[in-house]
Amino acid sequence: MADELEQLVEKLQKALGQELVSIVLFGSGAVGDRNEKFSDYNVLCVLNEITPVQLGASEGVFRWWRAQGNPSPLLLTRQEVETSTDCFAIEFQDIKEHHRILFGADVVSLLVIDKCFYRAQVEHDLRAKLLRLRQKASGILSDKEGLCRLLADSVSTFCVLFRHALILYGISAPAKKREIIERAREQFGIDPAPFEALLDRREQRRKPIEPVALLAAYLNEIGKVIDAVDVLEKPAAGN
Repeated sequence: MADELEQLVEKLQKALGQELVSIVLFGSGAVGDRNEKFSDYNVLCVLNEITPVQLGASEGVFRWWRAQGNPSPLLLTRQEVETSTDCFAIEFQDIKEHHRILFGADVVSLLVIDKCFYRAQVEHDLRAKLLRLRQKASGILSDKEGLCRLLADSVSTFCVLFRHALILYGISAPAKKREIIERAREQFGIDPAPFEALLDRREQRRKPIEPVALLAAYLNEIGKVIDAVDVLEKPAAGN
């Protein structure tokens, strides 16, 4: 375990004592696909209860954790973990499939994700992220470096959503980004080139990019995955 994760566990145990049920690492840090420049550690912290008392006890720990360049841990009670899978189907599917228990009970491995809610959230998030990408790109289209940064920053999110689209099709989807793109090529017929170019940039492989042309191809291939999710079986109207 990385030194800063060990420190986080120690600090949370000391701060929260017996209220602490579990500490769960998820995301790229849990599967060995973490990029030091672009990635951070994502942590779920499960407590027996969450009141201002627990928030106050953890304040200093979270301030320290953010200073290391990481987002504050997600704070949920054990009951919330067990009852929120319909609201956060993508998030819990991701945590369930790829996580490491850093401390305490495994509260996620046996969670059940309802496929109806899951499909709807995957489509919603794909469409919402696509709309947001267009919106941001429209304001910086003539700024080539800014557009390159925008596209490189977005590719990780779309890889995650493509992974969930594959899972909806019953495919055992890999966790690493390049493997997800290859599997999406096989299943959805996408051209992997724009995604690979952006992953190269994220990994500081400074190959030339023409960002406007790349944007056009990128948006087109994202659209193919949205269409594939959209045609999956949905509940009949009125049900």
